Amino acid sequence: MPWDMICKKALALGYRSHRANTCGLHIHVSRSAFGNTQQEQDQAIARVLYFFEKHWEELLKFSRRTQRQLERWAARYGYKEHPMDILDFAKKGYHGGRYTCVNLQNPDTVEFRMFRGTLKTNTILATLQLVDQICSCAVCLNDVELKSLAWTSFVSGCQQPELIQYLKERRLYVNEPVESEEEA
Repeated sequence: MPWDMICKKALALGYRSHRANTCGLHIHVSRSAFGNTQQEQDQAIARVLYFFEKHWEELLKFSRRTQRQLERWAARYGYKEHPMDILDFAKKGYHGGRYTCVNLQNPDTVEFRMFRGTLKTNTILATLQLVDQICSCAVCLNDVELKSLAWTSFVSGCQQPELIQYLKERRLYVNEPVESEEEA
């Protein structure tokens, strides 16, 4: 995607995104990306939900949203010891509808809703890369491996320069001084 061109055009048209305080950057991932069978997909999606609960504070900081904003637009499911317990709760017992951090209401996609809108290209790319990295971990790791995955280990596996830069800007990678651009 020509993100630079899209962002510049939106800014030229007076769009505010991040500064509007109400815009979200929602990412849809095909359910087929999580496995070939319903069982494989459910297990990987359960691990995604577990990752979000376990690393909520880091993801909150990454999202550039407030806790209150997330309670309204992208609520948590709540931590449970086993990934499938979170998925079962999400499917059966939780009535947040689509206004959850990871929306499972769409038949063909999983929607990641917690990120604040932006017209900054690097932030868009970093957010896409973060979601891709989380999904890869959920597919490649088993429950035991994912449960033992510390945030520091997770980010040390990130290779994409935009994601690393953004993690540093948000003080989620290492505490190195870094220059950051103002959000658009």
